[in-house]
Amino acid sequence: MNKLKANFHLQRAFTLIELLVVMAIIGVLAVVAVPVYSDYIDRVRVVQAVSDIGAIATSLITYQISTGKFPASLAEVGAQNYLDPWKNPYQYLNLSDPSDKSSKGKARKDHSLVPINSDFDLYSTGKDGESVSPLTAKASRDDIVRANNGRYIGLASQY
Repeated sequence: MNKLKANFHLQRAFTLIELLVVMAIIGVLAVVAVPVYSDYIDRVRVVQAVSDIGAIATSLITYQISTGKFPASLAEVGAQNYLDPWKNPYQYLNLSDPSDKSSKGKARKDHSLVPINSDFDLYSTGKDGESVSPLTAKASRDDIVRANNGRYIGLASQY
């Protein structure tokens, strides 16, 4: 009986090789799971930015209906402190003010260098926090933009 008990205790322990195999499996799973999780977080942030831009755009349009013109800044609609999911402020440019000739040159442009909006530009600078006027530039590919006067809100790379 004592011999049976001794064998039972020996069989309950893990060998070093078994532990190494388990650690290798956990390592492989981690290598696969981390990029998938990171991609998921990025997609969630894009959806949040699209939602925020839609809400801010609604405020801007409501302001325009009330006053007959778009505001000069986001502060006039109480959105000056809104930050995108990457902790950068949303960018706004009133394009409909005929007295402001400089705003036309700063407008966001598509691959043909045609402005993507005629009323106002509203966008997030995206994950890298950088942006330039043409959407085809590398710095602008991850931006979340409002285009076609609000008929499109999404990634600049998909516009």
